[in-house]
Amino acid sequence: MKLALSLVMLSTALLSANAFADDFAATEAKIKAAMASEARTPEEVERDSNRLPLETLKFFGLRDDMKIVELLPGGGWYTKILAPVVSENGEYYMALGTGRAKELLSQPGFEGGKVTAEDAVIARPEGADRYTLTTTGLGVKDADMVLTFRNYHNFGAEGRAAMNKAAFDALKSGGIYAVVDHTRRHMEPDNSENGRRVDPVLAIKEIQAAGFDLVDYSSLHHIPDDELRYEVGRKSVTNNSDRWSLKFVKP
Repeated sequence: MKLALSLVMLSTALLSANAFADDFAATEAKIKAAMASEARTPEEVERDSNRLPLETLKFFGLRDDMKIVELLPGGGWYTKILAPVVSENGEYYMALGTGRAKELLSQPGFEGGKVTAEDAVIARPEGADRYTLTTTGLGVKDADMVLTFRNYHNFGAEGRAAMNKAAFDALKSGGIYAVVDHTRRHMEPDNSENGRRVDPVLAIKEIQAAGFDLVDYSSLHHIPDDELRYEVGRKSVTNNSDRWSLKFVKP
């Protein structure tokens, strides 16, 4: 009886694993197609080996039928991958700091994407090193995933709290909050070299305080020879910074 039960459990586990692999196969194909798109510049393609978009999005659990929100898309490096992947079966939204990237949404292949939370205000008070964020929310409900890449460090504590709350409110129960940023040494005070780095323990503490559960982390972007001593814009560190990748879920 025990042997039969064990075999059933093993069979179920194998079926689940195969289903997961099959489930990602279509998404993986779309990610690879987006990465090969002519919409991307040679400079953007060159960064693939460092940013590992396929592996990163697989870790976070992206699927092509998801409703997703990208926060602070910058120049649209990830937008050019995310938006096409979900264009057919899902929904893509960008929010906060969309000034440059939103122009992409008028180009072929990106028409289905939408800009939201345009009433949000990002400001840097005089004399401050980091930004504040005032927002009434992301204007999206029941999202499957909210993602932000190397942006958490831009905000002060209140701004980070506002962003985390907005992400929490936009997600459905079981929705994923995917966050990547440059690593700062644990409990290291601010200095002239670490302004664009974040202590991952602090990030976990703050994001959990917003109501999220930490479910996984990845060492995909661990760079052993980044000593965490220098500003990420220095020539010795650019494209070689150690980064943490944290996956949270809304209960």
